[in-house]
Amino acid sequence: MFVEKRVYTLKPGGAPIYMKIYEEFGLAPQSKHLGQPVGWYFSEFGSLNQITHMWQYKDLNDRASRRAAMQADPDWHVYLGKIKEADILLSQQNEILVPAPWSPENRDA
Repeated sequence: MFVEKRVYTLKPGGAPIYMKIYEEFGLAPQSKHLGQPVGWYFSEFGSLNQITHMWQYKDLNDRASRRAAMQADPDWHVYLGKIKEADILLSQQNEILVPAPWSPENRDA
């Protein structure tokens, strides 16, 4: 099991726009294919204008198949088009986080 952390840095003032578009167009197709996120956050202090969300997968094959199904969903492409039209995204950073042996998800396995 691992968690993928995705951080999107937006233009100043872009977070509310991003969240509105995501809630209306992205949440349903993404949840349909990836399940519920581990967490979905926006920055209040520190590095501002960032959206962070995390998704849990069994392994890299699980991630690849679930993300491929999402990429094949026309509703997901509507969302991607809306984000592109909004022109608010500056950068994206993805990380794969592997739990330590004593992490709660390993104790519950």
